Amino acid sequence: MQFRSVFDIMGPVMIGPSSSHTAGAARIGLVARQLLEKEPTWVTFHLYGSFAKTYQGHGTDVALIGGVLGFDTFDERITQAFEHAKNSGLKYSFQEEDAQVEHPNTVRIRIGHDNDQVELVGISIGGGKVEIKEVNGFKLRLSGNHPAILVVHHDRYGTIASVATNLADKKMNIGHMEVSRKEEGKEALMVIEVDENVDESILRGLESLEHVTKVTKIHE
Repeated sequence: MQFRSVFDIMGPVMIGPSSSHTAGAARIGLVARQLLEKEPTWVTFHLYGSFAKTYQGHGTDVALIGGVLGFDTFDERITQAFEHAKNSGLKYSFQEEDAQVEHPNTVRIRIGHDNDQVELVGISIGGGKVEIKEVNGFKLRLSGNHPAILVVHHDRYGTIASVATNLADKKMNIGHMEVSRKEEGKEALMVIEVDENVDESILRGLESLEHVTKVTKIHE
């Protein structure tokens, strides 16, 4: 599948494929890479709904690979993502799934660096915008379009307040925040969308808090 330029698959003026199947897909792939925090060596894409039916014709495949390689939605290298993946040694596969899902443009990504891995479910909702619905089994609602902090922690009294207070002390404004847990008193995930990109020192400060086990970020 050949494109003359990046504008053949994504805005501002698009020919044929929609932003839902290209720019949105690239954004979901990029979020997966950021959550892994390492150069991926393998990735599996499980495609649902219209993603499964049209991913090759609409450029969803090259967009997902491009995102995983770290290419932003406007990066012209996306059109040659398969070649870049080969050169980097990235092993990838696409699986077309028959299961019914809430949104037609849904992908489950399993991405890893050797034995370290992250799993997420993302949907492309149009106009290049996405939502992350699940991370490592935790149900959530993350836009993927704003800087965000993900805090893995033990489900203990006062942990949420200590994280919020720490961010307030750093003058970080919280736009959206929610907490997900699989079981009471066990591991939980705090998702915090903020108004500006997050410095590494802020992440390390959060990691030092009691009951916090890991902190990662998604940035623009």
